[in-house]
Amino acid sequence: MATRQTSRLWRPLLYVSSASAVAGGALYIAYRPRTIPGSGPAAVPPPSTLSPPQFPQVKSRAEQIADLRRSGGPVKSDTWTAGLGGLFKPSRQTDPPEHGADDTEPYDLLIIGGGATGSGIALDAVTRGLKVAVVERDDFSSGTSSKSTKLVHGGVRYLEKAVWELDYNQYKLVREALRERKYFLDTAPHLSMWLPIMLPIDKWWKAPYFWAGTKFYDILAGSENIESSYFLTKSKALDAFPMLKGDDLFGALVYYDGAHNDSRMNVSLAMTAALYGATVVNHMTVTGLEKDASGKLNGARLKDLVDEKNGKKSTEFSIRAKGIINATGPFTDTIRKMDDQQVDEIVAPSSGVHVVLPGYYSPANMGLIDPKTSDGRVIFFLPWQGNTIAGTTDAPTAVAQNPVAGEEEIEWILSEIRTYLSPEINVRRGDVLSAWSGIRPLVRDPKAKNTESLVRNHLIDHSPSGLLTCAGGKWTTYRQMAEETVDEAISSFGLHSRPVPDAPDISGTEMVDDGARLDGGCQTHQVQLVGAHGYSKTLFINLIQHFGVETDVARHLTESYGDRAWTVAALSAPTGSRFPVRGFRISPLYPFVDGEVRYAVRHEYAQTAVDVLARRTRLAFLNAHATLEALPKVIDLMAAELGWDASRKAVEWRDTVRFLESMGLPRSKLGSTRRDVESGRAGRFDDEEYRMYSRHGPLDRPADQLGSDTNPMLGRESAANK
Repeated sequence: MATRQTSRLWRPLLYVSSASAVAGGALYIAYRPRTIPGSGPAAVPPPSTLSPPQFPQVKSRAEQIADLRRSGGPVKSDTWTAGLGGLFKPSRQTDPPEHGADDTEPYDLLIIGGGATGSGIALDAVTRGLKVAVVERDDFSSGTSSKSTKLVHGGVRYLEKAVWELDYNQYKLVREALRERKYFLDTAPHLSMWLPIMLPIDKWWKAPYFWAGTKFYDILAGSENIESSYFLTKSKALDAFPMLKGDDLFGALVYYDGAHNDSRMNVSLAMTAALYGATVVNHMTVTGLEKDASGKLNGARLKDLVDEKNGKKSTEFSIRAKGIINATGPFTDTIRKMDDQQVDEIVAPSSGVHVVLPGYYSPANMGLIDPKTSDGRVIFFLPWQGNTIAGTTDAPTAVAQNPVAGEEEIEWILSEIRTYLSPEINVRRGDVLSAWSGIRPLVRDPKAKNTESLVRNHLIDHSPSGLLTCAGGKWTTYRQMAEETVDEAISSFGLHSRPVPDAPDISGTEMVDDGARLDGGCQTHQVQLVGAHGYSKTLFINLIQHFGVETDVARHLTESYGDRAWTVAALSAPTGSRFPVRGFRISPLYPFVDGEVRYAVRHEYAQTAVDVLARRTRLAFLNAHATLEALPKVIDLMAAELGWDASRKAVEWRDTVRFLESMGLPRSKLGSTRRDVESGRAGRFDDEEYRMYSRHGPLDRPADQLGSDTNPMLGRESAANK
């Protein structure tokens, strides 16, 4: 009897204790203290004088090209060149050897393509002790890698598909991306950040469904998650996102994903690889692949495109490599056909259009996702660099170097935006500051039975001659793609990774230790990128106090360059004013300053005005017309750095204006001359632009002044009342 009574007492107590433990554990997981990258003080303390920290320098572009040439050595008589015209023996059997060339030391790896994948592979390989070269026909991030949605995410829509379709591969893709998302924030905290994204709910019964989905997303992220998702009532949702339409709104769920500055991330990958010893050269095209007598690839022929821009003849030269990696994104098949003209194409290019709207279209720190548009696609609406990005579309397209966003796709995005923004907000075509099309290199597996089906993730393919191709994937998983590609290269090409005991001090100080142990294995999940070591969220205050730059400029510099903002600020010219002390803006609308142009040329291999305006700064992506107006200043600054003559400056003007067509510059401005811009004529609206940009037609223009604002002390015809 006593035992039964004891059992009755202890059993409820056990249940309550268990429930309390579970609830307490859940609360701890949700609200546990977390270390957010960049939230602590700067690891590199601010200098006591106006001299910035001393950072290691990368080799100049000329020195990098000299290294490429030295690796070539004499081309053997049994070497054949593979090009788009087929396999042929070069008429000149031997290139003149460069001074100091050693033909016994070819590169371990030659990587073709300087986008996210190619630059990521270069960094992974060089930090494993391999001798690496990466060449890019245009500029780092000039293609798809600069035209993303700017998200670093696992993909809530992929998770939904994985659950409903019981697709383990989709689930694995989401899990992998969530892990990589955390590495982004650890290795480049200045270029990536957490972003809350709102998911509006119109029916009460949808709330449990989306709540369960976002919580599952949180659970999958595990320790890599920073913030947990949460529910907002209708009033709270409208308070957080006032532009949202209130009709039929029940509430909203908010979950967290990552956002980043894609092209600056890409440039940082390339520059970090260069600091670790990789040979990194942009504007260098591959004209052919070279094979030995057995048909195996052993090198490539290159040509410098900058010489041609300067009006000089560019001569081809050979380099040798034990292995060649094709990481050219949408142009993958072009390189594959250099290797074998009969090979089947594997890239199925898809166009993704984005538009950029003024910042007042969204809160500064809250994004939005429309999970089901009129045709079933997903559209994101995100704050970025002070403006708002909306996109994206998904349609088959042809491969082009600078694709132009179609008017039909732009109008579709705007029409979708109108459905969830308040009707008080007039979504106008003229509010589109920039529009671009990025080409996704979706791929088919050539070894699959059904070659028409597209792989969901990336693909690594090895040709009989030894060309290793990495294609597909997405920005978030670039590091994992690079790791797998280098693993495959080491195995296939018989390479030997080795520790890097004398690794350079990227931070410029011995006080910083990013935890990376370069022991010959993959360490890119710990190798911090250039600018990350001395970054903190309060670093901009030190810049203001030491250099007298404006507050928004200081914030922009630290969030774009990390600790290298010290160098950028030091390269900014004195204004002669009490404040700001340094930094002339290249556009009055944005915080980009002259020091960034000098830094891009001296430290980031910028060779053209487009390199600076589109990839080093992001002005071309933010506002195409403002870019046109800033172009004269940028060309003059670069001419002073690179010694351009009048002919080269004219080439830069022509090429940049042509590029701006792919950024959404109106057709009527494509013929603008420098004189038009400097005189202000390029800023005037023609009839077509007035219809596009004006709120009203020509017959119903509103009065410029309210009647209640007239000064009764003066006559109605007084100039003060007009």
